[in-house]
Amino acid sequence: MANPKQLFKRNATWRKGVVRTLVTDIIVHGKIYTTETKAKELRRHVEKLITKAKKGTLAARRNAEKILRPVEKDGVPVGKYLFEVIGPKYKDRNGGYTRIIKAPARRGDNTNMAYIELV
Repeated sequence: MANPKQLFKRNATWRKGVVRTLVTDIIVHGKIYTTETKAKELRRHVEKLITKAKKGTLAARRNAEKILRPVEKDGVPVGKYLFEVIGPKYKDRNGGYTRIIKAPARRGDNTNMAYIELV
């Protein structure tokens, strides 16, 4: 039986890099278009980051900064944007911060595609 944790059939370094980049893109843009498998994997990571942003502690900030890429949104670093804008936005919500919307399959290889967005 194949390893269920091994997604994308690549090595761990590649997988972590892709997840970091896509998580940062979701926070910056609010919505991205990707494969359904990647979207389902990203949901886990994005929801954990938003939960950390709701706490707002120094330890939570440091853990989030380890995952996020050093990018800016409107001149503000993405980590600061996560903790000052997105965290308070979901303060009263207990989970379910993302939504996956299925899209038509990609023409080249018939891969299932999806949009993942912040609710």
